[in-house]
Amino acid sequence: MAIPFEQPRSFDWRHTAYCLLHLTGTITSTLLMSWGLLVLLFLMLGDFSFDGLMHQLHNLTSRYMAADRGRATAFFALLGGVQLCLLACLLLLRRHSIMPRRAACRSHIHV
Repeated sequence: MAIPFEQPRSFDWRHTAYCLLHLTGTITSTLLMSWGLLVLLFLMLGDFSFDGLMHQLHNLTSRYMAADRGRATAFFALLGGVQLCLLACLLLLRRHSIMPRRAACRSHIHV
């Protein structure tokens, strides 16, 4: 019994571009949310006032500038770890919006 010749499926560039743009938008918005959470942290430390926020940022900046290379590297590693944890938590909470459904972009085709 001969196997019928099947046509190779064509690659759907439009759907791939749509998924990549959606994924880029999701990651970008999640990164901005994590930065917003860091600003919220400093606002909380500053008693939810702009003056307190600036005071806390000045305190952090003066300590960072006075630190030696090892301590500055440790601070940078700590900040990177906090940023990664925030990103992971936010991506976990937003996992439903990471990739769009394929049916959503082809809703005009009825099978």
